[in-house]
Amino acid sequence: MADLRYPVGRFDPAAPATADMRGPAVAVIAELPTRLRAAVAGLTDAQLDTPYRPGGWTVRQVVHHVADSHLNAYIRLKFALTEEKPAIKPYDQDAWAGLADSRLPVEMSLATLDGVHARWTGLYRSLTDEQFGRTFRHPEIGTVTLDRQLQMYAWHGRHHVAHITALREREG
Repeated sequence: MADLRYPVGRFDPAAPATADMRGPAVAVIAELPTRLRAAVAGLTDAQLDTPYRPGGWTVRQVVHHVADSHLNAYIRLKFALTEEKPAIKPYDQDAWAGLADSRLPVEMSLATLDGVHARWTGLYRSLTDEQFGRTFRHPEIGTVTLDRQLQMYAWHGRHHVAHITALREREG
């Protein structure tokens, strides 16, 4: 049986992040709002409030989590571009998923993702090779280059869209 937690496989932080991987990863970032919107299209409130796996978040929480996570990632990118090796603040994603705003309509987060991803994509497309080598320090995972961050969040978007589409396939 497939691991419902990782429908596209786990992210490998040790895998290389090379210049030739940037274009495809930026394309994934650019397409995420459309893909996520398609993944939840037509779902009822009851379906949105269904966990994507036993013990997992609901589909609604996943959509709001993606917005929370990608907002944070976009801000981290800007810090890394404007400060020398900034230390960034992590957040408790499970605690955030339990807050009241994670029960709001998903359209709010989908609209947020439209704007954030348009800006994020534009910024990524403007970076030089040197800028992709800039870093930030994450207290839990260490030093992260902007190349690595790009690959991580391209994976992250695919990962959560696959949670929803896999649930839809299982539920028929």
